[in-house]
Amino acid sequence: MARKVTVYQYPTCDTCRKAVSYLKKLGNEPELRNIKSDPPGESELAAMIAASGLPVDKWFNTSGEQYRRLGLKDKLAGLSDAEKIRLLSGNGMLIKRPIVYDGNRATVGFKEDRYDEVWKK
Repeated sequence: MARKVTVYQYPTCDTCRKAVSYLKKLGNEPELRNIKSDPPGESELAAMIAASGLPVDKWFNTSGEQYRRLGLKDKLAGLSDAEKIRLLSGNGMLIKRPIVYDGNRATVGFKEDRYDEVWKK
């Protein structure tokens, strides 16, 4: 039986499409959510960040237009984790993508070796 995972992605993102395809190959059943129009809320995002084991700063799409336009490179150090999570949940384009979450584990971004480690059945 395939494992159900939620994938927060941007439909036109090549990396997201590759990740979804790879998840299926590993035996997962992805439920797709558009990260721009339907970003995770603060509590859900906080749970995913905790499940990933990564610091919240690793969840920012540092190469994105929104990140640069808001000057976040210089501002993040002065924000609390709660403020960073609020900022991310309010603008899905600030979040690195894709996010894969099954309620217990979470990954952000796409690297085949990491997916093999976390999402292989």
